[in-house]
Amino acid sequence: MKIFLDTANLEELRKGAEWGVVDGVTTNPTLIAREGAPFADQIRRICDIIPGDVSAEVIATGAAAMILEGRELARIHPNVVIKCPLTQEGLRATSALSKEGLRVNVTLCFSAAQALLAAKAGAYIVSPFIGRLDDIAQPGMELIDDIRKIYSNYGYKTQILAASIRSPLHVAQAAMAGADIATMPFKVLEMLFHHPLTDKGLEQFLKDYNRVFQDTPAEP
Repeated sequence: MKIFLDTANLEELRKGAEWGVVDGVTTNPTLIAREGAPFADQIRRICDIIPGDVSAEVIATGAAAMILEGRELARIHPNVVIKCPLTQEGLRATSALSKEGLRVNVTLCFSAAQALLAAKAGAYIVSPFIGRLDDIAQPGMELIDDIRKIYSNYGYKTQILAASIRSPLHVAQAAMAGADIATMPFKVLEMLFHHPLTDKGLEQFLKDYNRVFQDTPAEP
């Protein structure tokens, strides 16, 4: 499973790149706005740090305007994936842009039926929001299972991106459910590294080493 960072913060992206585990990035207008830089400039900087897919979202709501905006986003950098909402207008735009050879991430997916429509429209990625479903007492991870079954049944190539990730447990469950990608905030990526037994084991190894080698008298 690929790991994406859901951020537009360059410092977080550089740290993720240094760890060697980040494959791509998802952004949205809110994340870009927090960084206080012009939209296109920030997307270019992100693409210079992370060599994989970088989703950049349209702000238009009508299909015709989304298509025009999507084309402009794709010109920013070859790694840009156009992000369109899972609405009737969004899927119209997705179909048109996909037929032009442009890659589209269909976002805000909350049902398996919606994911089916996204795949039929030619989506490169579909983004089910599992955390937001959990928030309203619907099991979000079941949606990943359902989409995977449908796509496997019919051979759809659309990648499943688990979005609205809230914890390391979400990441592991998404991987077990067969998600192609999980996108997460930087703090969740940091949490993936940690386990109390790892920390305890490392501490014990160092104590054992120091006891044997640092307490040994030097040869005369």
